Amino acid sequence: MEKYIWLIPLLPLIGFFINGLGRNALSKSLISIIGSGVILGSFILSVLVFMNVPSGAGAQPLIFHAFDIINLEALKIPFSFQIDALTSLFLLIITGIGFLIHVYSSAYMHEDEGFGKFFAYLNLFIFFMLLLVMGSNFFIMFIGWEGVGLCSFLLIGFWFKNRDYVGAAKKAFIMNRIGDVGFLLAMFWIYQEFGTLQYTEVFASLSNASTFALGGITLLLFLAATGKSAQIPLFTWLPDAMAGPTPVSALIHAATMVTAGIFMITRCNELFELAPNTLAIISWIGILTSLITATIAIRQNDIKKVLAYSTVSQLGLMFASLGMGAYVAAVFHVMTHAFFKALLFLGAGSVIHGMHHEQDMTKMGGLKKYMPTTHITMLIGCIAIAGIPPLSGFFSKDEMLLSMFLGNKAIYAIGFLVSVLTSFYMFRMYFMTFGGKLRDDHTHPHESPKAMTIPLVVLAVLSIVGGFIGIPKLFMEDGHKLNTFLSGVVAPHAEPHHISHATEWMLIGALLACVAVAIFLAHKFYNGKVDKEATGLAKIFENKWYVDELYQAVVVNPLLGLGNVFRKYIEKSGIVQAVSGTGSLSYYFAKNIRTVQTGNIGMYIVLMIIGVVAALGIFFIGML
Repeated sequence: MEKYIWLIPLLPLIGFFINGLGRNALSKSLISIIGSGVILGSFILSVLVFMNVPSGAGAQPLIFHAFDIINLEALKIPFSFQIDALTSLFLLIITGIGFLIHVYSSAYMHEDEGFGKFFAYLNLFIFFMLLLVMGSNFFIMFIGWEGVGLCSFLLIGFWFKNRDYVGAAKKAFIMNRIGDVGFLLAMFWIYQEFGTLQYTEVFASLSNASTFALGGITLLLFLAATGKSAQIPLFTWLPDAMAGPTPVSALIHAATMVTAGIFMITRCNELFELAPNTLAIISWIGILTSLITATIAIRQNDIKKVLAYSTVSQLGLMFASLGMGAYVAAVFHVMTHAFFKALLFLGAGSVIHGMHHEQDMTKMGGLKKYMPTTHITMLIGCIAIAGIPPLSGFFSKDEMLLSMFLGNKAIYAIGFLVSVLTSFYMFRMYFMTFGGKLRDDHTHPHESPKAMTIPLVVLAVLSIVGGFIGIPKLFMEDGHKLNTFLSGVVAPHAEPHHISHATEWMLIGALLACVAVAIFLAHKFYNGKVDKEATGLAKIFENKWYVDELYQAVVVNPLLGLGNVFRKYIEKSGIVQAVSGTGSLSYYFAKNIRTVQTGNIGMYIVLMIIGVVAALGIFFIGML
């Protein structure tokens, strides 16, 4: 493995340099071949890693050392990779989904003047994401963490001539930086407490750490996760990030970057297991984020905004599951969510492409006649995210909800409601887009080219079969292969809970019945229809709980006001006056002192004598 492990992140970096430097010289076909080819190469190597990585209980991670970034007596940070079952799974998700999105982008972005730059940015993003999951210490993870944040900024604001898009990019960048402060402080605290940043060394020394330190470190790491994975209070950047091209939404905000927080907490599960209070906070923050964003999604008319709030909601369920100690369940949903949410985003992009860049669902309808492939694949994605068996979302969502039922009944009740709302707003989107008749006759919709529809078909197949690697004991005794695969990385939760099959069947049946009712209501209200003007609670949902307005009033406006006070009174009246006064004072002294320079030799002799006497006086006074 050591012969090719370094090529996995290196190939996308090479693609970035070639496409970035040659974007004006290379043809679009060559750019797309290079950009997609390097990701395909990384995917093939990732498959080899997956096939050869140690897995199961007792498996030890493989460490590959390249060089030392810092090699001091007090601090040593190696540039090295840690390859284990968790890393290998994320490598497959990042490079596999990434390759499909690169292929899709070759058609979707073909007419864009920044085609080469776009592929360069995508390649750079994949490079940093691979660093994030492959690093053997917190420092390498932080490099990848910051790198994907930078690429997110570049890709969200890719169409930088639109000021709103630039504002969305800045919002994402700033909110991510708030979380990143938490990561930095956690790293400093980890080094102070353990004397190292290497995962294996830190986790081996946990018994020596104080309870206060463990609680503080895990809270800071969770703050970092709320920024990257868009949880309360740092979730509002992700829906605005839909300003970027649709492939960006699929790659960064559905399948990879936003799951970095899930990966980080799962990687540090041994650390978090010793901080039960932090886990409780994680579960409540996650489930409340999930509920709030699910209610917002049911009143959005922008097809990408519906999917954006859906992503935040699904991430909230994953965090709630992490808080219950169900790390494998959360990672399982990361994988299945990557399949069907990437499918839904790319399907939305196909709809937008076929509707000539129209994103408003109130102007759509009846598209199944014009876009059959997009229609079928998006229907599969909707069924999968709704958790209907036997598609992938059923298995992973059922496992997460079961962990909530065993851990906290109140959180489970909210998770149950969120799952029903998910079915409702996803099929609302489906019926508004594909049901009824076309509401805007001037759009002339058409099916997308093969380069866009083939990735949709592949993702649809994965959305159908992806859940079978985690079949619960209810259906098969040893069917949960993912649980076995990750058992060497994920420590078991404090005390395993047991539940009867009858209870589990009852929970599944109740949820599926409510999901069926939700889909029926979505069909009744939105098949060929649109919402009436919102009032009451619906208006609150439509206006996103006024969270952006709240942040504007409580955070942004006071800071701008404070900035204006500093500008007016501190900068202009203080700093500027002090700088100008220094010059004026120098001029005043120079103007008056120059009068001494009269050219009179007698005056010069007198001044010289005064100077000598003063010097002698100072000398003799110093001798006393």
